[in-house]
Amino acid sequence: LIGRVTEYFTSESYKPTRTLSASSETGSATVIIDGLALGMRSTFGSVVIVIAVMIGSFLLAGGRINDIQPGLYGVGLASVGMLSTLGITLATDAYGPVADNAGGIAVMSGQDEIVRQRTDALDSLGNTTTATGKGFAIGSAALTAITLVAAFRDTIADQFGDFSFNLDLLNMQTLIGIFVGAMLPMLFSSVTMRAVGRAASSIVREVRRQLHEIPGIMERKNDPDYDRCISICTSASQREMILPAVISAVSPIIVGALLGFNGIAGMLAGAAVSGFLLAVMMSNSGGAWDNAKKLIETGEHGGKGSKQHKAAVVGDTVGDPLKDTAGPSINILIKLLSTVSIVFAPVIYELYLRLSLF
Repeated sequence: LIGRVTEYFTSESYKPTRTLSASSETGSATVIIDGLALGMRSTFGSVVIVIAVMIGSFLLAGGRINDIQPGLYGVGLASVGMLSTLGITLATDAYGPVADNAGGIAVMSGQDEIVRQRTDALDSLGNTTTATGKGFAIGSAALTAITLVAAFRDTIADQFGDFSFNLDLLNMQTLIGIFVGAMLPMLFSSVTMRAVGRAASSIVREVRRQLHEIPGIMERKNDPDYDRCISICTSASQREMILPAVISAVSPIIVGALLGFNGIAGMLAGAAVSGFLLAVMMSNSGGAWDNAKKLIETGEHGGKGSKQHKAAVVGDTVGDPLKDTAGPSINILIKLLSTVSIVFAPVIYELYLRLSLF
C-alpha cells in the first residue's frame, strides 16, 4: 500500500507529477511551490496506512483499552514484519542509482542518443522505486518507534521501580519533551541539507577552477581532474556527518537530564510523529521533482533545454538533498533516539537527580 501511494505521487504516469511538470510553464517558483504541496499532500495516505496497521496489529494481538501490553506486542511484530522486507527495500533503493549512473556513463562515453533515452526511462522508474523503498523504511521506523517507546517504559520500570510515568499531556515535562522531539527532525534535516549545500558549493568552485585553469575540457581535448572532485565529496560526506551524529546521541541525554524520563517519552513520541511526516514529504517531493524534469526531457512542455526544463532542473536540484539525504536519514534518527534513551537510562537517571528542572 505504501508502494502504491508513493508510485501515485512520484511516477510521471500519474496526475500529481504530470501537473507538477506542467507548472514549469510559469517558472521555477511555481515548480517549488507545487512540489512542496505535492509532498505534504502525499503524507495523508501514508499516515492512514500506518494507523490502520497499528490498529489492526493491536487488535489482532488481543490489545484492549484497559490492557495495552498484548496489543503493543502485536505492533512490535508488525514492525518486525516490515523490517523483514529489507531485501526488497535495498533492491528498490539500489535500482535508481544504478540506472542514474548508467546514464551518466552513457553520456561521458559518447554513446548514441538512443542509449541515453533508454537509461533516462530506467532512471525515471528508479526515482519511483527509490521513493518507494524510502517509504518502506520510514513506515517501519514509525512502527518501530512505538515499540521502542514501550521498551523504554518497561526498561525504566525494571531498573527504577520507584519511578512512576506521568505521560498526561498537561504534565509539563511530557509536553516540553513532545515539542523538543517534534523539533529534532527539523534541526537534523537542516544540518544534513546544509552539509549537502556546502559540499556542492565546494564542487562548483572546483569545477570553475578547472574550467579556468585546464584549457580544452569542454572541447574534450583535456580530461578534468576527476580525483579532486571525488576527494572533496568523500571528505565532506565524512566530516559533515559529525554534527548530526552528535545531535542524535546527545539529545536524549540532555532532555533526560533536564526533564526526566517523562520528558524523554514525550521527546520520542514527538520525534516519531514529526519525523515520519517530514520524511514522507521530503522523499515524495524530491522524487516528483526529479520525474517532472524527466517528463519534460521526453519532449513535453518545451523539451530539453527550454525555459520549462530549466525551471524543472531547479526543482530537481532542491529535491535531491531532500530525497537523498535528509529524508532517508530521519528514520535512523528516530530509532537512534530510542536506542540511546534505553541504553543510557542509568546515566540519565543520575544526571536528572543532579540537574533536574522539575
